[in-house]
Amino acid sequence: MRVDVLVPDGPPAPSGPSPHSDATATANGGANAFQRLVDAAGAILDGADRAETAFAAHRGGLQEMVVERARADIALQIAASAAQRTAQSLSALLGMQI
Repeated sequence: MRVDVLVPDGPPAPSGPSPHSDATATANGGANAFQRLVDAAGAILDGADRAETAFAAHRGGLQEMVVERARADIALQIAASAAQRTAQSLSALLGMQI
C-alpha cells in the first residue's frame, strides 16, 4: 500500500512568521500523523501478507499467520475509523455558515 501526498493547488504559504503559524503547524502535524497512521497500517498489512505467504510455503506457523492477520485487521479498522472521523469533521466545517 502506498500513500501519495496531495499537493493543494492554492498559492504557497508565506515563509515568514504569521499569526496563524501555530494553527498551520497543528494542521500539518495532523496531516503528517494521519499519513504515518496509514503508512503504519500498510506496513502491518504487508507483514500479514508475508506471514500468509510463508505459511503457504510451509516456512511459517499457523499461529504467526493468524496473529499477523488479526493485527492487520485491527490496524485497518483504526485507519478507516480515523478517515471516517476526519471526513465527518471536514463535512461539519464545510457546512458551517460564516
